[in-house]
Amino acid sequence: MTKYIIAHDVGTGGNKAVLVDTRGKVCATAFVPYPIHYPHPDWAEQQPDHWWHAVTTTTRQIVEQAGIQSRDVLCMVFTTQMLGIVPMGSNNQPLRPAIIWLDARAPEQAERIMRKFLHRKIFAAVAGAEISGKDGMPKLLWLKENEPQVYQAMSCFLDVNGYLIYRATGTMAFEWSCASAFALDLKKKDWLRSIIRYIGLDIEKFPPLIRSIDRAGALTTEAAHECGLLKGTPILGGGGDATGAAVGAGAVREGDGHIYLGTSAWVGVVTHKTPTGRHGVVCIQSADPDKTMLFAEMETAGACLKWIADQFYRAEQADPNIPNVYALMDQDVEKLPPGSDLCCAHPGSTGSGHRLLTPGCEARSST
Repeated sequence: MTKYIIAHDVGTGGNKAVLVDTRGKVCATAFVPYPIHYPHPDWAEQQPDHWWHAVTTTTRQIVEQAGIQSRDVLCMVFTTQMLGIVPMGSNNQPLRPAIIWLDARAPEQAERIMRKFLHRKIFAAVAGAEISGKDGMPKLLWLKENEPQVYQAMSCFLDVNGYLIYRATGTMAFEWSCASAFALDLKKKDWLRSIIRYIGLDIEKFPPLIRSIDRAGALTTEAAHECGLLKGTPILGGGGDATGAAVGAGAVREGDGHIYLGTSAWVGVVTHKTPTGRHGVVCIQSADPDKTMLFAEMETAGACLKWIADQFYRAEQADPNIPNVYALMDQDVEKLPPGSDLCCAHPGSTGSGHRLLTPGCEARSST
C-alpha cells in the first residue's frame, strides 16, 4: 500500500503544502496566504496562529485532493522562514506577535554586540559578515531592553519551525539549521553558551536542540483533529527554508550549490567543512547533520516585484479580467530593449498604463 509524507514550506507570505509518496511523486499541493503587519517603521510581525491555521487548512486540503486515508500518512515536516522570534510564556502561549526575519528594529543592539568583540571588522572576520538589526541575537537583546516584561515572562523563545513543532506535538525544541542563524556552535552542535551570556542574554531561555532528521514528537489529539490526521503521526525536525531549498534542489553532496529566488534570494553551497565565511558569506548548519552550508543572501528579491505591483499596478490587481498581474508585468518588460537604461515609472502609455523613462525624465514627464 502506498504511503505518503506531508511537507510544509511556511514562508513569509503564506504556507505551501505538498503531499508526496515514498517514490517522490507529488500527489497534491495547496497554498494559504497570511498577512505581515508593520506596526512601526522597520518592524515586521506576524501572528503565530496564522501559520498554524495555514498548516492545518492546507493539510486537510491536500489529503482531500489526493483522496487518501489519514492512516497512510507516514509523517509531517516543516521547513520555514528563519530568524523568527516567538516569546513563549509559562502558560505555553505566545506573549506577543512574532518578530519575523524582515524586521529590522535592532540596529543599535547589533552595533553594540559587534563592539563587544572590539570592532565590527573583527566581528565580521570571525563570523563571516557583520550583523544588522534584522539578525536574531540583536532582536532578542532589543526585546530584553525595550519589552522587559515580555523578556522576563518568557520561559523560552521559539522560531517559526519550533512554534509549529510545539503546536503539533506539545514539545518545545529548536532545529540545528534554524539555531545556526542565531548562535549555534557548528562543531559541538550546541548553543554558543558563553557568547550568549557575554552578549547579555539568558541561556535558560534557549530551548533544547534537535536535528532535522530527528523525530521531534507526534501529533497530539488536538493537533491531529485540526489537521485531519491520526493522533501519533510523527513530526520530524525539519528546518529552515534555506537548507530545505538545498535538499529540494538536489544540492546535497560536497560542493553542490543552488540558487533560490523567492521573497528573498540566496546562493548556497553544501560542504562537510565548517569554514569561516568571507565578505558577507556566512556558514550555517545544513539539513544534513554532517554538513554545513555557505550562504550568501539578498534580503529582498521577489518582494521587490510585489512592491512594484502594489505601487504601479494597483488598478490591474483590482481588475478581475487580469488573473496574473505578474505575467502582465513580464509582458511589459519584454517590450523594452535590454540595457535600455530605463529606470523610473510614471503613468503613461505602455500596454498596462505605465511609461518607463530614462534618468532626468521627470522634466519630460508631461510630454
